[in-house]
Amino acid sequence: MKKKYKYYVIWEGTQPGIVDSWEECLKRVKGFPNAKYRGFYDELSAQRAFEQTPDKYLESNALFEEDQENEKSSSSEIIVPSICVDAACSGNPGILEYRGVDTSTRKQVFYQGPFKDGTNNIGEFLAIVHALALCKQKGLNIPIYSDSLNAIQWIKNRKAKTKLIQNENNKYLFELIARAENWLQNNEWNNLLLKWDTEHWGENPADFGRK
Repeated sequence: MKKKYKYYVIWEGTQPGIVDSWEECLKRVKGFPNAKYRGFYDELSAQRAFEQTPDKYLESNALFEEDQENEKSSSSEIIVPSICVDAACSGNPGILEYRGVDTSTRKQVFYQGPFKDGTNNIGEFLAIVHALALCKQKGLNIPIYSDSLNAIQWIKNRKAKTKLIQNENNKYLFELIARAENWLQNNEWNNLLLKWDTEHWGENPADFGRK
């Protein structure tokens, strides 16, 4: 079982400091622009980190990014209100579709597809961007859950790092990818992007149920 953080340092948030629960950390960073925080396994390490600048602890590190997303998803309770997104792809590449649902009611809030010659990660990526744009349009600062750590990382990079090759069948899909990347590069958001914890919570409410 993955070892969980016991302490959280918030360098920049609504109330900087050291806390001993993810729930309290979330309260202090949620909605705060460019919040700076990280989890630690023991109190001494947290205290030493808090006394220093966050730069050395927040360097680009793929392992930390994954740890951070997993830690966010390990919260004992699902955060609501929120939006869950998911994609379904018949084949790889194959027929792709994606959607977003209200996490608590499971009511579908958007759906796109089908698209020819797509991949699941592309669908997750487009679904997250769709949810971000919808939230910004409606003034909603709520979390967005996805099954795909790859897609979440693509959002952070503001670039879809797909290896899919463009062809006549998926030409429109690549146009959507370009539009999504353009939106990411020209907009800011405060919505938390969280990994859905299937092991503890069951299937993502947006799942298409075709496994």
